[in-house]
Amino acid sequence: MEWYRIVFEVIDMRSFSNLWYWIALAVLWSTTSHWVLGVPFDVIQRARRSGGQAEVDVEHLVSINTRRILSISRAAAAPIFAFTAFILTTLGILAFWYWVEFAQAVLFLLGPMVIVGWLSLVTAVKIEAGDNTGPALYRRLMLHRRLVQVVGMFAIFVTSMFGMYQNLNISILN
Repeated sequence: MEWYRIVFEVIDMRSFSNLWYWIALAVLWSTTSHWVLGVPFDVIQRARRSGGQAEVDVEHLVSINTRRILSISRAAAAPIFAFTAFILTTLGILAFWYWVEFAQAVLFLLGPMVIVGWLSLVTAVKIEAGDNTGPALYRRLMLHRRLVQVVGMFAIFVTSMFGMYQNLNISILN
C-alpha cells in the first residue's frame, strides 16, 4: 500500500484546495453558458446580426435540440427524475451528514446543473409551443442564457464561499 500513500501525498485529494477543481468549475459554467440549448452563442449572435442562412441554421439547430430534449424527457422522465433524486440525495447525505469533502464538491457541481436542466426543459417546451422563429426565438434563447448565467454566478459564489470556509476550517483544525 506504499503507492496509495505516495499518490495521496502527491495529489491533494481535498477538493476545495485543489486548483483543478476550480478550473473544472470555471470550465463547466463557461461551457454551460456558451451552449444555449445545444447552439453556440456566437452562432446565435451571428444569426441575430446578419440573418439569412445563419438564421436558418440556428432555427434548425434549435428545432433539432428541442425535439431531442423533449423526446428524452417524455420517454424517460420518471427514471431520469428517480436517478437524479437518488444521486443528489446520496451526495447530500455524504456531503453534509458524513461531511465528505469530495461529495460536497461534486454536489456543488451537479446540484446547479439540475436547475440548468430544468430551465432547458422549460425553454424547450416554450419553443415548441410557438417561440420557434425570428425575434421571438432569439428572445427566448437570450432569456435562457441569462437565467443560466444567473444560476452560474450564484453557484460559483456559494461554492467559493463554502470552499473558503472549508479551507479555513481545515487550516484552523491542523
